[in-house]
Amino acid sequence: MNRHTVLKVLGLLMIFMVVLSACGTPTAAPVEPPAATEPAANEPAATEPAATEPAVTEPAAEQFVFGMLLVGPYNDHGYSQAHYEGGLYVEKMAGFKMIYIDKVNPADRPGTTPAQLGEELVAQGAKLVIFNSDDMKDSSTEFAKAHPEIQVIMASGDQVWADGKVKEDIPNMVNIMGRMEYGKMMAGCAAALTTKTGQIGYLGPLINDETRRLASSAYLGAKYCWTEYLGKDAADLKFKVTWIGFWFNIPGVTSDPTQVADEFINSGYDVIISGIDTTEGLTEAKKFAAEGKEVFAVPYDFIGSCEEGKEVCLGVPYFNWGPAYLKTISTAADGTYASNFQWNGPDWADINNVDTSSVGFIKGNALSAEASASLDEFIAALAGGLNLWTGPINLQDGTVYLADGIVATDQEIWYLPQLLEGMEGQSVQP
Repeated sequence: MNRHTVLKVLGLLMIFMVVLSACGTPTAAPVEPPAATEPAANEPAATEPAATEPAVTEPAAEQFVFGMLLVGPYNDHGYSQAHYEGGLYVEKMAGFKMIYIDKVNPADRPGTTPAQLGEELVAQGAKLVIFNSDDMKDSSTEFAKAHPEIQVIMASGDQVWADGKVKEDIPNMVNIMGRMEYGKMMAGCAAALTTKTGQIGYLGPLINDETRRLASSAYLGAKYCWTEYLGKDAADLKFKVTWIGFWFNIPGVTSDPTQVADEFINSGYDVIISGIDTTEGLTEAKKFAAEGKEVFAVPYDFIGSCEEGKEVCLGVPYFNWGPAYLKTISTAADGTYASNFQWNGPDWADINNVDTSSVGFIKGNALSAEASASLDEFIAALAGGLNLWTGPINLQDGTVYLADGIVATDQEIWYLPQLLEGMEGQSVQP
């Protein structure tokens, strides 16, 4: 018998066995269950056989969505990018989802308020909304009051500060700010240790409580390191603030920060400390250095800012929003959210710890080894309790602000009414 015949016979045999099996074991037809009946009086109810519980699949937990309104571009290498990356940190650590709208400012979105854009984020599923800029303060209050079911973070605000001047009862709002005063002191110190001309220019945004205290903190750090580490007379240190009118350049509205930086350098200022959201001070210093001038810069806000001009960057004081955002957003997600005011400082054990420190300072390539060592000593002194906001401190007009030996309260620092004596520049908006 050939191979083909064998296979054919085996196939027929298998078919015959299947048919035989089917005939011997008939398939039961489905039976409809009888209609339920009520038991007769005094008759015990029939005991039903235990039913097999169907497998239960728990629905996937809904992902918590938080929204963020950024005053500038999300990738500005400055203030807005620092917030954006703080949001990415929250996504990574908690598994929440961030949605955002950037360029929330009058130039990029004329006729649109932050509160209205907050509505758009809510429509996309946001359960918490972050307003990231001081100029959004009033709009964040409006939004929070209109949406008591949505949690709100107002970065840099003071609406819910119990000891603040504008305290309001807004149960669904948290204020978060970093104690950048320390970072600015470090920036001022690095500048003073580096300048050859004794002239430091401060590129300022608009004038308000926040910007006055930060510019003044930079001056205090510069004066301390100028006198204590270099042994020079404070009167020989020139520290000038020029304000552009907003957090970044708006052509036709603000002063051009590129031109302001150029004016500093052309006037003998060899270090520019930035107080604006963007990096014009650094990029202009880099340009002039390429032409042979010995000039340096200290950018602001974002940990990676030095990348745009490593050869002239002395370092960058930066915000690390991730830890505080993670903590607060997590309370919104788990139902333990409560209104509070946070003014978070550096982790003095490690000011650059990304998981614990709200404010840090990264040294730049242009900082000399000698200056770096002195800066380390200064940072250690701050960590040990050195408080430069200690009198005697006078305001720019000569008024005594803090008498000798008096330490400023948080309110006296936060609500600083003028620049300090020894600083050049406007103290109030003209």
